[in-house]
Amino acid sequence: MEPIFTASRAAVATPIWFVTAANYPEVRERLGATARAFADAAGFDPKPGHYLAVPGKGGLGGILFGIEAASEPKDLFLPGRLPQQLADGVYRFANEPHDARLAALAFALGAYRFTRYRKAEGRAVKLDLSQSVDREDLERIVEAVTLTRDLVNTPANDMGPAELEEAVRVLAARHGADVKAVVGDDLLKENFPLVHAVGRAAERAPRLVDLTWGTADHPRVTLVGKGVCFDSGGLDIKPDASMLNMKKDMGGAATALALAHMIMSRKLKVRLRVVIPAVENSISGGAFRPRDVYTSRKGITVEIGNTDAEGRLILADALALADEDKPTLIADFATLTGAARVALGPEVPAFFTDDDEMANALTRHAARENDPLWRLPLWRPYEAMLESKVADINNVGSSGQAGAITAALFLRPFVSAKSWVHFDLFAWTPAAKPGRPEGGECQVARALYALLAERYG
Repeated sequence: MEPIFTASRAAVATPIWFVTAANYPEVRERLGATARAFADAAGFDPKPGHYLAVPGKGGLGGILFGIEAASEPKDLFLPGRLPQQLADGVYRFANEPHDARLAALAFALGAYRFTRYRKAEGRAVKLDLSQSVDREDLERIVEAVTLTRDLVNTPANDMGPAELEEAVRVLAARHGADVKAVVGDDLLKENFPLVHAVGRAAERAPRLVDLTWGTADHPRVTLVGKGVCFDSGGLDIKPDASMLNMKKDMGGAATALALAHMIMSRKLKVRLRVVIPAVENSISGGAFRPRDVYTSRKGITVEIGNTDAEGRLILADALALADEDKPTLIADFATLTGAARVALGPEVPAFFTDDDEMANALTRHAARENDPLWRLPLWRPYEAMLESKVADINNVGSSGQAGAITAALFLRPFVSAKSWVHFDLFAWTPAAKPGRPEGGECQVARALYALLAERYG
């Protein structure tokens, strides 16, 4: 994606006026006589999302764009509609929207198109940022979101475990990070039995990819991303409607890489580790089965209640590894349960943590970054739903209720770190919204990045 932000060129940039019912009379008076007459003749109504290009001397004089009232804006990313409406050229914000930084970010993210397989009509639209906005930080965030979107949008035939590993290596090379990978049957030798069990049925070998970066004596921050490159459900096969978008089941891994890019690009004072178990959950004679029992890396025995609950299995081994060097923070990202989507919908990821300070800080930054999330409880009495008669734990709950909570509770025994947060996200925009085209999406990473930048910047 071409950089959308430009250096200051205010003299040649076309102004964008953000208008509401309250401020439109004032803005209208500031327009030139020709533009004012044109807007009146066009019957422009400053409702949210309404757009009008007005004439000026020798051509385009400016853009009127309706936003929501400042008292209760529903969508701070509404300016993300603009890149698909504007003609080629350089633009600037002529007045302040509700949040100039978020408006600029939405503008850039709204310009995204996935063009690997089909050329899209790109528009040469640029935004001249005001001096009050940190252009460098916005650009790293846009790059990170673009990385996630591109990885998630790439179909499974071109985004298997090996290709996901390569994406990690490309990012590592850019930032001078180190990468190790344990592949295929070596997973058994290196004690990652659950990762091996889930991925062994596929022709493409499963693996665990481990990236490290930063100074050893800095606080340790470890990110774990679910990398199921395609999920058939295994022997408990999914119906076709549920399987359709399972190329996005590595969205947790893509999210972890986006956050890693932001951290490394900003050079935060942390010792960063990124652990990605990358598999394809397929069906063959070697597939793992319901009622199989495996001893995890942590030594906890797991009975398989359902092979379609595979993400938590590979996360269990990865989290156990992450926990071994006692990091300050472990954050895991996973497209884990449909239950979280039933509870909160596609736009609001669930998160779980026992760390109240972390939860409060995350909620605060999520609101500021327009990167929504919602805390659900690690409700300990529900651990009874995960009891097994033959093993320490079952990988699914005994009822169809509280699925997101029981999934988080399943992961909890594999982590002893002081601060652990688990994100159950969707990584997908089902229908296009301002700044968020339909398809792969980067959720929760911007909120957590803002928190880490505050702590370790």
